[in-house]
Amino acid sequence: MENTIKKYSIETTDYQVGQDNIQKWGFDIHNPVFGVSATLILVFLCALLLTDPTVAKESLNSLKSSIMMNFDSFFMWATNFFVLFTFVLILSPLGKVRIGGKDAKPEHSTLSWLSMLFAAGMGIGLLFWSVAEPTAYLTNWYGTPFNVEAHTSDAKSLAMGATMFHWGIHGWAIYAIVALSLAYFAFNKGLPLSIRSVFYPIFGDRAWGWLGHIIDILAVLATLFGLATSLGLGAQQAASGLNHVFGIDSGISTQLIVIAFVTLIASFSVARGIHGGVKVLSNMNMVFAALLILFVIAVSLDIAFSSIPETLFAYLGNLIPLSVPHGREDTTWMHGWTVFYWAWWISWSPFVGMFIARVSKGRTVREFLLCVVAVPTLMTLIWMSVFGGIALDQVVNQVGELGTKGITDVSLTLFHVYDQLPMSTLISVISIALVLIFFITSSDSGSLVIDSITSGGKMDVPVPQRIFWATVEGAIAAVMLWVGGKEALQALQSGVVATGLPFTVVLLLMCFSLIKGLRTEQALYE
Repeated sequence: MENTIKKYSIETTDYQVGQDNIQKWGFDIHNPVFGVSATLILVFLCALLLTDPTVAKESLNSLKSSIMMNFDSFFMWATNFFVLFTFVLILSPLGKVRIGGKDAKPEHSTLSWLSMLFAAGMGIGLLFWSVAEPTAYLTNWYGTPFNVEAHTSDAKSLAMGATMFHWGIHGWAIYAIVALSLAYFAFNKGLPLSIRSVFYPIFGDRAWGWLGHIIDILAVLATLFGLATSLGLGAQQAASGLNHVFGIDSGISTQLIVIAFVTLIASFSVARGIHGGVKVLSNMNMVFAALLILFVIAVSLDIAFSSIPETLFAYLGNLIPLSVPHGREDTTWMHGWTVFYWAWWISWSPFVGMFIARVSKGRTVREFLLCVVAVPTLMTLIWMSVFGGIALDQVVNQVGELGTKGITDVSLTLFHVYDQLPMSTLISVISIALVLIFFITSSDSGSLVIDSITSGGKMDVPVPQRIFWATVEGAIAAVMLWVGGKEALQALQSGVVATGLPFTVVLLLMCFSLIKGLRTEQALYE
């Protein structure tokens, strides 16, 4: 067993990538992960057509609330541990280990690499929650951090600090651990790019049996349903934006057209692969995002530059108090926001982590962790500070729809802020375009991840298989909207969040397994 632990090689385990695969109809599928996953999805869609969405939502919301109430401390302390774990790796000698081996070179430029991981990891959340979340905290839309009195200077400071807390280093540390574990065991140890491979040092060859199948199936379902939920909710938000700007009806027909458009472009992108599709769209995404934020900064210069340092100090000053679950009087707020966010980040970690792993060969552990955790946090700080600062300024000074009525429709909050800025129609159109591109990059990167898992860890699967999963994502979102609208989407969202509990245990085991793996190469870098 000692030799096995030192190598983790395919030769040692007698396991070959794709050895259980079936090649038919232009597909290259891993048996039974592909079959079981596809069957469970079909069963879910049939159940959705027969079940009252309101009843499903209430049942899954009850499950989600029960998990958050009973495991709140577990989620909070586990996430704190993930942050400390990443910092220890950055500072330790293990940070010198290079993904892919000592002589490996990066496959993508640093800018393209950061663009891809940022587009997959954040997406649409930045556009809507950068305005809606701090506004919610300031106005007591659903509780306030530490039960501070709403509409006060303390509430304003905490609003920005708490928003950054939920979108900063804690969330990205979760993604980084999964991504680094997958990349290391795939590129350094020659194991399949699949969740099960990370657990080979712990479970040995049992990782290739049903234990590994179950882990991969859960990852497929969490990824697929998480993406479908975001696509469905995003279609509603994009339709609301089109209605607000152009007066186009925002009903189910428009929402289904948005989903069809996103799915079509995503299918084309995923067929072209990472270099010809995902990278191009991610770079385009960053250009649109940069143009948007530069324009907003230019027209609100005083607010933007004062808000950035204020948000930074509020974030750092409240980082530890917000991280500790004990002795809190704001448990309703903590459960509804912080614990929910940690469960959501964790439930999305197999998808985002695997995609980041695919594009990160050639980076050292230290470079990888610094870039994956620190750079997106810095970019998020600037984004949240600018958009959140403008929103709070409008609320405090009672300017426009947001300032006089507060949050009336989350999907329109961003556009209400734009209404008070110069060239509001232009920046609204840019934002709608950015929303759609974010959806497309999330969809095609998610499809590539599911392709890899359902093909037994292969990184290059047939084009029909790529298009199949991209189409399935869109079909699930469309069916949910058609059958139950927002009720069905929120029900599925609660179900996805509930998967955060078992995946938290998975991530803790990943940390242990990753250390065992990295230590086998430490001597090469001394």
